[in-house]
Amino acid sequence: MGSVDANYDVIIVGGAVIGSSIAWHLTGRDDFKGRVLVVEKDPNYEFCSTALSAASIRQQFSTPVNIEMSAYGIDFLRNLKRDLDPEVDIALHEKGYLILATDQGRDILKQNHATQTEFGADIVWMEPDELAAKYPWMNTSDLSAGCWGRTGEGWFDAYSLMQSFRKQARNRGADYIDGEVVEVTREGDQITGVVLKDGRRFGCGTLINAAGTGGSKVAKMAGLEIPVEPRKRCIFVFNCRDAADITASCPMLIDPSGLYVRPEGEFFITGIAPPKDRDPECWDFEVDHSLFDDIIWPGLYERCERFEAIKVVNAWAGHYSYNLLDQNAILGRHTDVKNFVFANGFSGHGLQQSPAVGRGIAELVTTGGYQTLDLSVFGYERIRDNSPVLELNVI
Repeated sequence: MGSVDANYDVIIVGGAVIGSSIAWHLTGRDDFKGRVLVVEKDPNYEFCSTALSAASIRQQFSTPVNIEMSAYGIDFLRNLKRDLDPEVDIALHEKGYLILATDQGRDILKQNHATQTEFGADIVWMEPDELAAKYPWMNTSDLSAGCWGRTGEGWFDAYSLMQSFRKQARNRGADYIDGEVVEVTREGDQITGVVLKDGRRFGCGTLINAAGTGGSKVAKMAGLEIPVEPRKRCIFVFNCRDAADITASCPMLIDPSGLYVRPEGEFFITGIAPPKDRDPECWDFEVDHSLFDDIIWPGLYERCERFEAIKVVNAWAGHYSYNLLDQNAILGRHTDVKNFVFANGFSGHGLQQSPAVGRGIAELVTTGGYQTLDLSVFGYERIRDNSPVLELNVI
């Protein structure tokens, strides 16, 4: 690739929570003595998915490996001061998810609950009378069942987690630079390095694509394809008069309509995936206020009458790195270009899966395989073969 400014054993494209978790796990291994470079084009993390997310973690998935990844994730978050950063406070609120179902969704909820409990998740099955007793402010007339995460689920400060991964990775020796990768150099079936927009060139032994919504662009620079594109997700913050009892007892509530709502201090945050005809590939950060007026507000009122008198006090838009094939992550080496490693397409699960992904990719790079939790079900082979691993609980 011509003369380079520096050579690294591993270059990670993307320094948000996934890339920084990988960097931290990698540099902390006794069997890894190499040099790590993390390249981040948005050094203030103003537009990264991590900082703009709803910042939550759950074990209520239908795919066993997703459940196991979140089980490791919540354990990691509980022990963050001990294992990552004694000064960090991510304000973990372990108040659970409550996923509701009508008659139409009861069988799938039941099946998912059986899978979750089989893999150790502490998820409570609730009939409508139990829901009404526990949440008297909630309309349960159309509900058939609900599943509540008694432990192991909740929400936290995503930005603090990301910054702690970044700070501690640097403390362990990872180099971070501000810059945008515009070219991935390749010789045959080997990646040799990257070129930045300002002309700097860096050689590498392994390239890890943790570029979030830019993951498809980075792959294309290497002549590779992944079915990942950015999808806009809007989050609204609202207040509600005389709702102290709701904020005290409300978990992360997932309505059968797909909308979610949870407390945020004295306020609430809410959102919903847009209808398919209003959910194209999207790179802008404009808030779609009609989504709140047309869909979210009526849905909130239907679930809780006291949500009729609410006022939006803040709103923002972020992006999912949306895997069009199956809404699951793409992890691991490319089948032909072995030193190109994917960590892409999390479809809204990336923040909560970042501890497990960081550990797994670090194992893969240093030992050639996964050691503690086998993530190979999310490998590139399924992309190549058009063989989806369907996740039924996409929120």
